[in-house]
Amino acid sequence: MPEDSETDVDRTLPRWVIPGVMIFWTGFLLTFVARHVFHRLADLLILLLVSLFVALAIEPGVNKLAARGWRRGRATVTILLCVLLAFLLFLVAIGTLVGGQIADLLSESNVYIVDTVTFLNDTFGTQIDAQAVIDEVNDPNGRVQQFIQSQGDEAVRLSLTALGVIFQGLSALLFTYYLVADGPRLRRVICSRLTPARQERVLNAWELAINKTGGYLYSRALLALLSAFFHWVVFQSIGTQAPIALALWVGLVSQFLPVVGTYLAGILPVLLTFLDSPIKAAIVIGFIVVYQQVENYFFAPRITARTMELHPAVAFGAALAGASLLGAVGAILALPAAAMVQALASEWGQRYDVVDSHLTTIQQPRRSTPTEQHPSSQDESTQTP
Repeated sequence: MPEDSETDVDRTLPRWVIPGVMIFWTGFLLTFVARHVFHRLADLLILLLVSLFVALAIEPGVNKLAARGWRRGRATVTILLCVLLAFLLFLVAIGTLVGGQIADLLSESNVYIVDTVTFLNDTFGTQIDAQAVIDEVNDPNGRVQQFIQSQGDEAVRLSLTALGVIFQGLSALLFTYYLVADGPRLRRVICSRLTPARQERVLNAWELAINKTGGYLYSRALLALLSAFFHWVVFQSIGTQAPIALALWVGLVSQFLPVVGTYLAGILPVLLTFLDSPIKAAIVIGFIVVYQQVENYFFAPRITARTMELHPAVAFGAALAGASLLGAVGAILALPAAAMVQALASEWGQRYDVVDSHLTTIQQPRRSTPTEQHPSSQDESTQTP
């Protein structure tokens, strides 16, 4: 009998097993539901994220107009319409340029083939037959014509995708309007749930995010306009087709894509000018390289002095992380997100004076103003007789 009783006791489950199993399956079901809901609402969440950053970008301008007596709704609509109009003009200019170049390339394909083959034969000593290349391109059963015919369905798919993007863009503008126009009311609703001390911290962080994010985007836009202007002068002087569209393309892409944006932006004008003249393409490459150095040492430090400048490594890493998470949208939003995080982190914690060392000395570019010099260099200049 004692042995039987001990056996029965050993076979009894611990008390925590049943609650533990229930908690495990409950967590598993909740996780499954959360993943399903997130998958269904992923597009909406991305839309809200885009609207949030656009709202942070335009709110400084709306606040300035509101301080001059404008109604917030009218000021928000005005700024959004200006941004939308500029974006549409940019798309139309680039689309017209690319479409015209494609049509010109197709209509004058034989001339371009002969010129290209002649250049390759003269430069590299090859023996390519231009007529054989032309026959291969014009052959209805050839690879080139079959590839062109296979892109018909792709054009339809791209058109449907473009309509979806337009609808999402209009939805983002609508969300942005409500976030900015009713911004004070939204902040009052949020602060009504917090203590006065926490309200101060939330409002300070909100204002800092608005100022720094908006300032960063405005400084990027100003640098893009400067880049577009100087590139337009060069493109106009060498006789490039559609110089305004190409200049806007270079300016925007080079400023809003970190590190590699300058080189990606230069591919299109280099290709278009190369079709016309290799010498013009070399001029474009040289100017892009020179202007990048001028911008890094003269324009960017002065324009971003009152806003904020992201370290190139931080910007590039943020763009890679954003692209991995949200694709192309994440890569674009990564820069203002990194700017906002850097602004919030810069106001957190206690700061200390940095000791003078050759490891912490920053070499300033030439013609820098005294206020832009490193403290150690200022001390040395004051001690120099």
